[in-house]
Amino acid sequence: MTGSDSRELLTAGPALAVALVALALAGAAVAWLGRTGYGAAILGSTVRATIQLGALGMALSLIVRSLWFTAVFVALMGATAGWTATRRIVGRLPRWPEIALTTAAVAVPSAALAAVLIAAGVLPAAGIAVIPVVGSGFGAAMTAAGLAGKRALEELSARRGEVEAGLALGMEPVTVRLEVCRPAAATALVPALDQTRTVGLVTIPGAFVGMVLGGASPLAAAIMQLYVLGAILAVAPIAVVAVTLVAARGWYEAGPHPF
Repeated sequence: MTGSDSRELLTAGPALAVALVALALAGAAVAWLGRTGYGAAILGSTVRATIQLGALGMALSLIVRSLWFTAVFVALMGATAGWTATRRIVGRLPRWPEIALTTAAVAVPSAALAAVLIAAGVLPAAGIAVIPVVGSGFGAAMTAAGLAGKRALEELSARRGEVEAGLALGMEPVTVRLEVCRPAAATALVPALDQTRTVGLVTIPGAFVGMVLGGASPLAAAIMQLYVLGAILAVAPIAVVAVTLVAARGWYEAGPHPF
């Protein structure tokens, strides 16, 4: 027997620190050897995650005690999600109109959904409940929007001849661009669909495990996780459709990808 808390999935200590460093180095090495161009990004992302999670762990107890702090933190989460998705789409430092459009597509649906649930009495008006629920929606919409917008711009560039042919036939510019880029952009929904289809069979969500370890019943944890997955499948399509339309209207300008 060890002195670790039975509710912990991993035991914090030097061994865990070594394991985390080894994982980051292994991932970066494989990415570098495979010439993916993401080796440095893996190391950088790991360092950022460590710093950000450490800061969150220290600040969270203060944030969740106040609805004002919670609102500010949620706004920061939404702004960060919008910025990240926009940069992924355009491949450079984004312009303010691009950020505003993408942030609206990424953050507004999840925030509005949370507000409706709070008003209906389904979601408690408490930071400890609001932050993870809204954050899961922000994260899913951010990923879906980033992939959809990037794929849409790539498709419009690669199939420029088809776009010009459609315009020559008298089709509306937005219509022909949507016909070209929409199928590729829509594939951004596949990860969310696969996650939902295989939940409980391939993956055991962290929120589910965390609730059970925290003392919630498995049924309550399952209900919460089901809501999260349902919310993701609601907000991700909104983000995908919105950024695809923005791309089709030519409101994004692609550039060199930032690494």
